[in-house]
Amino acid sequence: MAEALKEARAAGVRGEVPIGAVIVDGEGNILARHGNRTEECADPTAHAEIEVIRQACALRGAPRLPDCSLYVTLEPCPMCATAISFARLARLYYGAPDPKGGGVEHGARIFHQPTCHHKPELYPGIGEDEAAKLLRQFFQARR
Repeated sequence: MAEALKEARAAGVRGEVPIGAVIVDGEGNILARHGNRTEECADPTAHAEIEVIRQACALRGAPRLPDCSLYVTLEPCPMCATAISFARLARLYYGAPDPKGGGVEHGARIFHQPTCHHKPELYPGIGEDEAAKLLRQFFQARR
């Protein structure tokens, strides 16, 4: 999670919402790392989770990552939760909960839907305090 927090801080410096993500393989090697890029790319799908899933899949030349774990600083939104399911990620570790926009334990609760093809092991609250602090500071500076 420390690496995902680094990516979140870097995203904030770039003017993006400070969310970072890292994908780690079964051996503990980092395959991909990124922060949000929605503003930079003018792309509403350029969330940190989507970016690292794309990178890791391209690196492996495969559309699924069944032996991998995703670390992300904020509870994934419904779009990202669906991508996590489609990528067949084994584990999801996330920091701060997102009662307004989350799609894992809040909102759409994607992994609890009968149409969900794959549910990763969930580990919420990892690095929650620092992740929440980064988000609070970012939005306070814009008000």
